[in-house]
Amino acid sequence: MSLAPSLPELIARARADLRMGVPIVLRSATGMSLAIAAEHLSKDRLETFKSIGPVVLAITARRATTLKAPAYDGDIARLELPADAKTSWIEAIANPADDLASPLKGPFVSAREGCAERHRAAIKLAKSAQLLPAVLLVNTDNAMTLAAQNGLTVVPAEEASPYMSLLAPLQDVVHARVPLAAHNAGRVHVFRPDDGGTEHFAIEIGKPDRNAPVLARLHSACFTGDIFGSLKCDCGPQLHAALTHMGEMGSGVLLYLNQEGRGIGHANKMRAYSLQDQGFDTVEANHRLGFEDDERDFRIGAAILKEMGFSAVNLMTNNPAKIARMQDQGIEVVSRVPLEVGKNSHNSAYLATKAEKSGHLL
Repeated sequence: MSLAPSLPELIARARADLRMGVPIVLRSATGMSLAIAAEHLSKDRLETFKSIGPVVLAITARRATTLKAPAYDGDIARLELPADAKTSWIEAIANPADDLASPLKGPFVSAREGCAERHRAAIKLAKSAQLLPAVLLVNTDNAMTLAAQNGLTVVPAEEASPYMSLLAPLQDVVHARVPLAAHNAGRVHVFRPDDGGTEHFAIEIGKPDRNAPVLARLHSACFTGDIFGSLKCDCGPQLHAALTHMGEMGSGVLLYLNQEGRGIGHANKMRAYSLQDQGFDTVEANHRLGFEDDERDFRIGAAILKEMGFSAVNLMTNNPAKIARMQDQGIEVVSRVPLEVGKNSHNSAYLATKAEKSGHLL
């Protein structure tokens, strides 16, 4: 029996290291690279990277478009780091907070030669760590020695990159009765992914029949709306309206998925809010940060429903993407139950953008 960490355990380690500003090693058949997240880069580590060899800053094509930098690799761009680049320069490239204050940041030189697989894996790791999708990499044949000397995590990029696109198995860790305001017969299930990611929850109202379509809602966590009553979105009203309706019907399942800010995390969500204050809509803000319109994975919801024994739903949603994902994951959507609540003067433009750019049925 081996005590060595498995691939998902290595990925979890690497994700944690990047969040703390610790470098990792990415290896592939074409070479090896040291990688470190731009968001937590220290001056000392930047100078160490420079001393090893030419450094590149990997960013997404979305961020590259904002910066008017060539993205020769399609979905990412590899920006060659100027010799005199400081952490402040890297911060300005990675973080769009001050884009309007200093819009002219180029010209940029984008690498077009060599393999970008390790850079692509680094971006995926940064996203999964809910960091800004910007990572510094330096190629070195001495990476394994540096890893051994410094206790760095080594990740096989060619295996890790496709693995991170798979859905991690979910375990029903525990469930217990929790009387709720919506219904006395409430039960909360805790589901934990095998890849070390955050836990998700299923709130079961009453005793839904596993042989009939269940009234269901896929709700992505929104701490500002769900907890603090933020008026910038309709999340809190949707959460409480869904639970209330399930309580009135006597049964239902609300899946509370920890995919804050459309899957970009708390800090990046607040960055997006700050960009919205500068005049960008919710989709534009995500793009300027380097993310897609929506980074959530609704396969998680389908997997939880299956684990709980459900195969058909009456889905409470305004989002056609949720319906499509349930169906292609083998969950029959018998009907869509509209959930149009929470509109106010603060979020009317946000809701209009969801309808226009994300296809929400509002």
